[in-house]
Amino acid sequence: MRELTKIRQEIDKIDNQLVELFSKRMQCAAEVAEYKRGTGKAIYDPVREQEKLEVLTKGEENPFMRKVTEEIFQHLMSVSRRYQYSILSQEDHYIQENFEEVDQLEIDDDTKVVYQGIPGAYQEQAMVKYFGEGVKNFSVPEFKDVVKTLDAGEADYGVLPIENTSAGTVSGIYDMILDYDICVVGEETVECHHVLAALPESDMDQIKKVYSHQQGLMQCKKFLDQTPWDQVKVANTAISAKKVADDNDLTKAAICSERAAKIYGLKILKREVNYEGNNTTRFVIMSKKKQYRKDAGKVSISFSTPHESGSLYSILMHFMFNDVNMCNIESRPLPGRQWEYGFYVDVIGNLNDPAIRNALAGIREETRDFKILGNF
Repeated sequence: MRELTKIRQEIDKIDNQLVELFSKRMQCAAEVAEYKRGTGKAIYDPVREQEKLEVLTKGEENPFMRKVTEEIFQHLMSVSRRYQYSILSQEDHYIQENFEEVDQLEIDDDTKVVYQGIPGAYQEQAMVKYFGEGVKNFSVPEFKDVVKTLDAGEADYGVLPIENTSAGTVSGIYDMILDYDICVVGEETVECHHVLAALPESDMDQIKKVYSHQQGLMQCKKFLDQTPWDQVKVANTAISAKKVADDNDLTKAAICSERAAKIYGLKILKREVNYEGNNTTRFVIMSKKKQYRKDAGKVSISFSTPHESGSLYSILMHFMFNDVNMCNIESRPLPGRQWEYGFYVDVIGNLNDPAIRNALAGIREETRDFKILGNF
């Protein structure tokens, strides 16, 4: 058996040779990029790559070595593609053709905003916080009505909840954004301080039934589990406050915002009934116009990948290669496509950033159903 020092010296020698060969390979990749610049051929050629892997592993009988060889060369080819995307990034005009950069969003006295629910809902609070008290606004019954209204051009902006710190992603919102030709242009956060509210003449001992949105009930579970009250789900927290006021029943209470309790003339029986002190909902501001502000700092995209080993890893490496920081990822099963998933990813950056453009160019070419949901 050789001494460890000598083995390591040979490994060092081999590694240096590998670095030299890798450098030569990348030079060839750059030449391929220039060739494709002239011919318009796609950088990603999965058929060619698969044929290459089969040739490289054909004579290897050791299953471990065959798998490792395949993995190494998959990574090499992935790195080569990303290098080629960076070389050809100036040729990619997808963002310029589909999005308009603006200094500020167009908001004036005639601007109309749509939200789901009724006055006092957290969606309305988010709207007021983002656009101000004086903005023209109207409400619709369901979340999907917001995107339908925007898509039909009946409002300039729409407000929808996307995520809550305690309850997670609001189900179905990403899918609605994806299904319609709308764009996320902003976001707003609202701290959800739920209160228990009832008629002015009521008190805690009289309550038998409590109303709220499903997530409102979930966020107050620890408090509600200590009571014998029936829990009834309604469309949103503000509707629960309005129902208690309209029913004029001393045995009913609502879990809602303090703003909703005030609007509908209810008395607050208990504040901070949500079990987490940090209970914040993130809302997205949407528009039919595909615009992004110069100071926008977050890009949201969606795409799907085949159900194959390493497919998502390969895509996310585009962010790492370009030093782009990913701050959120969600997955959803694709209807009618067994074992295939759609992904929603948020990254830090602006559509004007070269690094963002390089990363998105590669992801767009190597995935299906790619869409930039917005830059905000």
